[in-house]
Amino acid sequence: MTDLAFRSAGQLAAAVAAKEVSSVELLDHYLARVEELDPKVNALVALDEEGARAAALEADRTVSRGEPLGRLHGVPVTIKDSLEVAGMRTTGGSARWGKHVSTSDAESVARLKNEGAIVFGKSNMPPDARDWQTYNDVYGTTNNPWDPTRGPGGSSGGSAAALAAGLTGLELGGDSAGSIRVPAHFCGVYGLRTSFGIVPRYGSVSGHAPGTLADFDMAVLGPLGRHADDLDLGLDILAGADHDRAPAWRLELPAARSTTLRGFRVAAWLEDPFCPVDSELAAIMQATLEAVRAEGAVVVEGEGPVGLEETMALYEPLLMAQSGLVESNESYAGLVDLAAAEGAAGGFASDLTVSFREWHALDERRQHSRRRWSEFFRDVDVLLCPVTPTAAFPHDQRPDPTWSVRTLQVDGADRPYRDMLTWMAPSAVNHLPAAVAPVGTTRDGLPVGIQVIAPYLHDRTAVQFVRCLAEVIGGFRRPPGF
Repeated sequence: MTDLAFRSAGQLAAAVAAKEVSSVELLDHYLARVEELDPKVNALVALDEEGARAAALEADRTVSRGEPLGRLHGVPVTIKDSLEVAGMRTTGGSARWGKHVSTSDAESVARLKNEGAIVFGKSNMPPDARDWQTYNDVYGTTNNPWDPTRGPGGSSGGSAAALAAGLTGLELGGDSAGSIRVPAHFCGVYGLRTSFGIVPRYGSVSGHAPGTLADFDMAVLGPLGRHADDLDLGLDILAGADHDRAPAWRLELPAARSTTLRGFRVAAWLEDPFCPVDSELAAIMQATLEAVRAEGAVVVEGEGPVGLEETMALYEPLLMAQSGLVESNESYAGLVDLAAAEGAAGGFASDLTVSFREWHALDERRQHSRRRWSEFFRDVDVLLCPVTPTAAFPHDQRPDPTWSVRTLQVDGADRPYRDMLTWMAPSAVNHLPAAVAPVGTTRDGLPVGIQVIAPYLHDRTAVQFVRCLAEVIGGFRRPPGF
């Protein structure tokens, strides 16, 4: 039964449909694992056992009646606490909404439920989804299943930790500055930052008041799972026009550009002096690249069409311009100062705000950047690059309003904490999809992921590449003790 907990979401749905296991039995199994193992991790912070059990019983009755089944029928899943689930507490990691109980589902959550998913819990996150560590005053600290002295990443840290520990069948998270990609990398699971705009975000309370309709620039929702197939299944279910556009709009994502590694044209940007990557991670990624070459793929090494320094000068002020960012979290103040200074050098305001005119000037620069990336992807299918400069780092909860206290250790040298943003930027600012896949472990036994960026709306290309990669170098590994 333990091995059942680590199957892909699609395999779990097939097991329920084939009556290999009932949905109630599967739910009980996950709940038992949560009770036994989650105290070491603190990944899942709110459970709805009664509601989930009622839904699982109905799912089993549907199987018995021989009725049509959804693609996640009877599969217990959990949801990042930034997303509303009817009848459950939704805090966004913030004491401001600590007592908020949702009365309706986020649109993305409804899509999972419509395919038969059984939502039984919420996963932990940092306040307002704005850190690469997962702790808050409402639910406390989440640990990395691979090493409890280290964090699982953020902001979807509880999501990735729960998956790695085998506590849930599938997870749903969000990403504007690596909030899916960093936890996937730190915990050794798969994650997909979807193309901007293809998954409805209504029902997110990340930095918003519950019920807010306005969206964040560059923010997306996407699936996390233990297998590349989970990303594909999640994408199929989640992507599509939102409620208002559904009467007229349809989304038909193109097929993957190749079905085998041999057929992919691969660019690799594994190192850059602007944001150095720890040599141990670089070596693991280089070995991954050699495995791709050995399969016959065409590989070209070099930087992307827009350099990291230029990308960051654009990304930071756009990120800071997101509604309510400064007011809701002072920990970004130092980054705002830096972004404002860079903006001033480029002709933008030097205070902590970006005017409507200035935002449009930034967006015009972004559109030119997007055009350059589009041209780049005429000649290659995917770009491989690091997720972050390091593997999972030790918990560091020192107050750091200017981001000057916390640092990263890269080959024994201190690097700014804000370097966590840098390799996140190309995909986010240009609205590109990016999948993260586990590709190895460090000498200390910490997972290492690689980021696979694909052209806009070519999410299936990124997913297919990491699926093919798993066939060559292996995929998810279970953390010791889980």
